Amino acid sequence: MKFLTTVLILILSLSTQAQTIINGIVTDSKNQPIEGANVYLEGTYDGTSTVQNGSFQFSTTEKGVQSLVISFVSFETKTIVKDISLLKNLKITLRDDVNTLDAVVISAGSFSAGDNSKISVLKPLDVVTTASALGDFVGALQTLPGTTTVSEDGRLFVRGGDAEETQIFIDGIRVFTPYSPTTNNAPTRGRYSPFLFDGITFSTGGYSAEYGQALSSVLELNTVNQPDQEKTDIGIMSVGANIGNTQIWGKNSLSVNATYINLAPYLDVFEDRNDWNKPYETLAGEAVFRHKTDNGILKLYSAFDSTNFDLIQEDINFDNGIPFALKNDNYYFNGSYKEVLDNDWTISGGLSYTYAKQKLNISESKILSTENSIHAKVKLKHRFSNRFKLNFGVEQFATKFDENYNDNFVDNANYGYNNNLTGAFAEADVFFSKNLALKAGLRAEYSALFNKANLSPRASLAYKTGSKSQLSLAYGNFLQQPTSTVLKFEQDLQAQQAEHFILNYQFNADGKIFRAETYYKKYSDLVKYDTNFTNFDTNFNNTGSGFAKGLDLFWRDNKSIKNIDYWVSYSLLDTERDYRNYPTAAQPNFANTHNLSVVGKYWIDDWKSQVGLSYSFASGRTYTDPNQTGFLNQKTKSYNSLSINWAYLLSPQKILYFSVNNALGFKNVNGYQYADTANLNGQFNRRALRPAADQFFFVGFFWTISEKGTDNQLDNL
Repeated sequence: MKFLTTVLILILSLSTQAQTIINGIVTDSKNQPIEGANVYLEGTYDGTSTVQNGSFQFSTTEKGVQSLVISFVSFETKTIVKDISLLKNLKITLRDDVNTLDAVVISAGSFSAGDNSKISVLKPLDVVTTASALGDFVGALQTLPGTTTVSEDGRLFVRGGDAEETQIFIDGIRVFTPYSPTTNNAPTRGRYSPFLFDGITFSTGGYSAEYGQALSSVLELNTVNQPDQEKTDIGIMSVGANIGNTQIWGKNSLSVNATYINLAPYLDVFEDRNDWNKPYETLAGEAVFRHKTDNGILKLYSAFDSTNFDLIQEDINFDNGIPFALKNDNYYFNGSYKEVLDNDWTISGGLSYTYAKQKLNISESKILSTENSIHAKVKLKHRFSNRFKLNFGVEQFATKFDENYNDNFVDNANYGYNNNLTGAFAEADVFFSKNLALKAGLRAEYSALFNKANLSPRASLAYKTGSKSQLSLAYGNFLQQPTSTVLKFEQDLQAQQAEHFILNYQFNADGKIFRAETYYKKYSDLVKYDTNFTNFDTNFNNTGSGFAKGLDLFWRDNKSIKNIDYWVSYSLLDTERDYRNYPTAAQPNFANTHNLSVVGKYWIDDWKSQVGLSYSFASGRTYTDPNQTGFLNQKTKSYNSLSINWAYLLSPQKILYFSVNNALGFKNVNGYQYADTANLNGQFNRRALRPAADQFFFVGFFWTISEKGTDNQLDNL
């Protein structure tokens, strides 16, 4: 018995001697103890958790060099590789995980819309449920701050910038002709269906070095990666009809839709101020094919539309008006691919091709124009760590524009241009902590047309001021070549430039978002010319300049009041320009000093309905009164419009939709046209430029046929 006791004591003694004690303390970057962190030796069962003061201690029989792993939620995992004998009295500091949802987001100048963005100011279906938008994504974005109300145009005018200064990209690839053709005093629409997109980023300034040829703004549209079910969509509207279908097989899917619009029946009921020979008619279609690979996705997107109309427009200088006829055919193809490679590399890129042909007859003038444009891009992204990521790539833009002009005095005048532009960019995302991040980039461009290279630096800095708030700064230099209205007559020019300076504050709580942003933009090298309209005799130069500064405010709340979702936008804009044929610097006639937008949506359970309203206010725009001295010396009265809509759920997949724009019938004036010659009293007569119609009524029935039967959930819109 005495022998067995001795043997047991010896074994216990040897066992104790073979064990090593590992201990230490775990804190965060502010030296505060972390309780509950996991501490263990990789590949073993030896480990423990930290206690309240952050300390830990456990024993192990392992020998030699080992890996000690320390991990905790919202912190980066840390691994210490040392000999087991050195893992004593450790002082370990864990760094914040910069990929957490509460980490800082670089957001100066950008609004995100989509279910996958960290801070989303709009939901995807906001595009089709905003009363004033009429299903147009551009119309929905015009309820955000930074945009200017130019109701007769319909395009995006951003922070004192002309509409041509906003560029639109689909899956990172340029769209050269994003808007449907129209005539004077009739707003255009975006060509593409909002149902094909699941993410929108609207950058009102200070955007990434990846994007060029945009002086004021960039709109990024991302198509749906993979639909969740097969379905058919049918729409019957007061202005036409549409049908769409989605099929899924294996790793492939295909979505197609077609739309036919004809305003003739509508105009028979609601006449407008135009004298139509052939009312607006268009046939359009879209298709998206998707193929998922093991680590990537290929998307092929194509769209076409054919539009024509013929009317006589009122003109103060012509008693019988001016005949105006247009026929436009547009085709757009976009192919993109993205794949995650080994070793934290990602490759993406794509190619777009645009073909646009337009035949325009204005009085005795006949103009036939054809544009062929290509954009190709390849981008690489490398993730060195959670805290440092690098993006770089190259791209090529090419445009061939040809125009033919005929009238009673000119026979087959042909002119145009070939434009080739090469771009390269590099940009780094640096996260110093989850509270501080920097995006810095450089863009280089070479224009074969101008035989000149330019560099554009970009930088954004964001600092988290609290658990729900942050500050952001952004700076950027931006270049854009003149538009086709200039280049088709003159190519001996250079790129126009703008510098952006932005300060942004953002508060993001549960269901509530507040943004305040102030900015300053400086324009240089803007194109000037010396005739009313560009032509062969026009003299051009790059001596134009200008500025824009202001304040943008945004508030959205969908939690405080049950079943009510609303947002309020306000913009203050101070801007002047000396460009085009301006004799002096002045506030452009597309700029409003004050813009206010209020959008509200209310779900009524008992009625199975969503009702909405959208109110827009804009202060007057400048115009020139030749009866008084000065240029752009007067302003129109303020613009007001209240739009309302009602969506009624007939059944889980059938919706009846009503809307009316400018429901109160405000008599808005977009400007004035003056006679070319004075009357007997020496005064120039004028006519008000009113919208073609004070109100627009819309009725639609939308039916979705799918397996799940839960697509049209109005209470979730």
